[in-house]
Amino acid sequence: MASKKPEAYRLTQPLVRKIKSTVDDPVLVASRRAQITSAAINVFGRIGYHRATIRDVAQRAQVSVGLIYQYFEDKEDLLFLALIEILEAYKQRIAEAIAGIGQPLPRFIAAVCGYCHAHGQSMDATVLAYRETASLSRPRRNLIQQMEIETSELIARCIRDGVADGVFEPDTDVEFLCYQVIMVSHAWALKAWNFGSRMSVDEYLERGLSQVLRGVLTVKGRRQFASVDLSAVRSPGERRARAQSPRK
Repeated sequence: MASKKPEAYRLTQPLVRKIKSTVDDPVLVASRRAQITSAAINVFGRIGYHRATIRDVAQRAQVSVGLIYQYFEDKEDLLFLALIEILEAYKQRIAEAIAGIGQPLPRFIAAVCGYCHAHGQSMDATVLAYRETASLSRPRRNLIQQMEIETSELIARCIRDGVADGVFEPDTDVEFLCYQVIMVSHAWALKAWNFGSRMSVDEYLERGLSQVLRGVLTVKGRRQFASVDLSAVRSPGERRARAQSPRK
């Protein structure tokens, strides 16, 4: 039996198909849109969606303005696909980070680490998602919000499993704890000018998680957390990605 598609996936496809293109080749459309969307994330994140022009995006993508209009009708189309790409990347990064990790607490920590590293490696994307989601039309904005909910559910599931395993207190507010660690992850990118100059991302995560988890870990959970090495809880794929990333 085929697995059920997430709600956001079901809602995304009709809205994406409504973005008109004068090009008929679907492979070329996907390739060009990916190239242009990547440039748009950089430009919109740096100078702001409302200040940016299609010409700015074209210069970043090293294409003509006319070529962009072959694949997008207007600037909101670009923003919409940019935000979809950002949210899908976050979701994929968490899924890769927790793959193969059985124990709930290490899996939870791996999810938060993967999410935080994703924000740190694409700070323009984090800034863009924060500032400009409200610029979308309501149907598109609702879809982006649904994608955010599905991404946060990957972390929330780890917390619920942790409660069942006895590492989190039975009365832990799963939703609130989930969004606390999400905000910790966001802050690494949004306040990189402060944190990034004084500590590594792993040091930041250790301090942030220690603070957030202080009141919700059981005795068993505190013992496990004290023995966790942040670099060791990552999945093999996550560790490979980190090893291949350039060192600063």
